[in-house]
Amino acid sequence: MVGKENFKTEDLNLCFEKLMMFGAGSAGAIALGGGQVKMEGRAITDWKDIPMELLLQILGLVDDQTVIMASGVCRGWRDAVCLGLTYLSLSWCTKNMNNLVLSLAPKFTRLQTLILRQDKPQLEDNAVESIANFCHDLQVLDLSKSFKLSDRSLYALAHGCPNLTKLNISGCTAFSDSALEYLASFCQKMKVLNLCGCVRTASDRALQAIGRYCSQLQCLNLGWCEDVSDVGVMSLAYGCPDLRTVDLCGCLQITDDSVIALANKCPHLRSLGLYYCQNITDRAMYSLAQSLVRNKPAAVWESRKPKNDEEGLKTLNISQCTALTPSAVQAVCDSFPALHTCSGRHSLIMSGCLNLTSVHCACAVQAHRTASAFPHSAH
Repeated sequence: MVGKENFKTEDLNLCFEKLMMFGAGSAGAIALGGGQVKMEGRAITDWKDIPMELLLQILGLVDDQTVIMASGVCRGWRDAVCLGLTYLSLSWCTKNMNNLVLSLAPKFTRLQTLILRQDKPQLEDNAVESIANFCHDLQVLDLSKSFKLSDRSLYALAHGCPNLTKLNISGCTAFSDSALEYLASFCQKMKVLNLCGCVRTASDRALQAIGRYCSQLQCLNLGWCEDVSDVGVMSLAYGCPDLRTVDLCGCLQITDDSVIALANKCPHLRSLGLYYCQNITDRAMYSLAQSLVRNKPAAVWESRKPKNDEEGLKTLNISQCTALTPSAVQAVCDSFPALHTCSGRHSLIMSGCLNLTSVHCACAVQAHRTASAFPHSAH
């Protein structure tokens, strides 16, 4: 039904009834019963009678399938939807997503957020090229698991969507590093980039380009990008000082040098994933522990510790980093109060590190002391 140019009358009636359920709850609207709504002294008895201002309010409440149906009702509704719609998710579409995108992109030219996440790959390059040709205001795009896409898609986005700030291409294994480099040179407002599993795409060469062009980058996922080395990560640290979340899980080549660069050059770093980075040693941990003081003027500090949980690391994953010792990890934990090992608040993740069982956050230690202070009951 969705995606066809011609809608059946019963489909439109169903759409109208669904819209009326939401419309009755809108400001200035009164339910009359029998599928009618009264607004500002006028009874709405048919889908053609809905004022545009009410329609836009209602469309902000209903699901995306209903929005698409509404855009096919009449010219007035189509114009209202096309002008007012800024967010659209088609992740519910399990068949013919490519054709649906081809039909919708020329209409919904004001889109700022488009979610095209797929369980089974459907999207092809021509759909992404259509998005790039018509949706020039696009800022957020999710293309995760689009295995069929090639470099053509990234080249098209580079030219057509220069305002992208958030891009998810995780699992898109066909993209090359040269295409990502080209995209970075045009989309210089990028703040969030998910490259998880993009082994061919996330090379040191591509990361150097991101560091060169995307200085506003805040969040980067490089999970399981096995070709990434210290050269790429250090380029990011030097070129993107506002980095806050960095996931390097499974990046087997990186060493302490990457972590030290992030600790020294990215003062806003809040989350760092180092799962299975087995080249990481105590040297990296001590650098993290000292980074908060090092990145602030000495006069600001009365002590080494931050004054509240908002400053410094909040999440650190060092699971399977088997070269680390308890003293180094404890130093990190002591430096950042937001890192927790206690039950229900695990933000310092150390799975598979049996030698780190003695590491505890301050509140866990306090809880243990409190429990020990109470005398045991007699048996």
